[in-house]
Order: sequence, then C-alpha cells, then structure tokens
Amino acid sequence: MDRTLILLRHANAESGAADHDRDLTSDGWKDARAAGAWLHTHDLGADEVLCSTAERTRQTTQALWEGGCCETDVRYEERIYNARPEALLEVVRDSDEDASVVMVVGHAPGIPAFTSLLADGEGSPQAHELLAQGFPTTSMAILTFAGHWRDLAFGAARLDRFHIARA
Repeated sequence: MDRTLILLRHANAESGAADHDRDLTSDGWKDARAAGAWLHTHDLGADEVLCSTAERTRQTTQALWEGGCCETDVRYEERIYNARPEALLEVVRDSDEDASVVMVVGHAPGIPAFTSLLADGEGSPQAHELLAQGFPTTSMAILTFAGHWRDLAFGAARLDRFHIARA
C-alpha cells in the first residue's frame, strides 16, 4: 500500500516565553493558514495528525484547519517535542495502520533531519534542491513510500514535494 507522510515544521513563534509555551506570531498564524490552503488545493488531507505538545505546534495545527486543510483527529505526542530523527521514526511507526496519509507537526532540527534521512536523495530533484536550501518555519515535506507504517525506515521513502508556506 502506498503511504504519504507530511512532515511540517511549525509556524513562526514569538520569543521570550518558556520554549514549550511559545505562541505563534501574527505572521505565523497567517503562514499556517496558507499551509492549510496549500494542502487543501493539492488534495493532501491527513488521516492522522501526530503533533508535538508545544503550544506553537498546536496552534499551527489549528491554523491549518482554518486555512482549509481537512480536519482530522490529532494525537499530541510528547515524543515529538525536540525529537531526534530516530524518535520521530518510532512515532510514525506507531501510526494507525489504516491511515494512508499521516502528518507530523514538529520542530527543527528533528523534522528537517528526519526528512533527509527518510528520502536519502530519492524523489523529486526540485524538492531535494529546495530542501537543501533549508527548512524554515511552515515548511512541508511530502514523502511517499510503499509498505506498513511499522516498516518505515531511513532511506525507504521518496521526497515528492517540498513547500514553504507564506501568506
């Protein structure tokens, strides 16, 4: 079975508060809504969303729905907050096997490194070129792979698209 994995770095957040409690900036809210609109336009609705417990990721997810992305149940995962790629891999492997499309809303440097390790150069040259230029806030990597979520491994996916959402 073909699967789609959407890896999203949270939108721009304010500084000053404790890291876990930081809110999105007004531009961050707008960019996250733009990300939701882009996902809707490209028919990329998730069957399952795995979201960090940080406030900025929760708000990013809320703004995705406001922007038009199809709403679904969200599972808040402490393991995503400031996670290394290996931890993110374990989170995705625990996804619902009935889900064809899974979205992970998380943080740098984990999400960018996870993307690179999963695709390992496979997929769209244009998407890889964009990824190589950086993974700023409200960026999304769209990866595909064939198999069960529990079998996902580094190097097993293709990077099909990379998008930086801006309002």
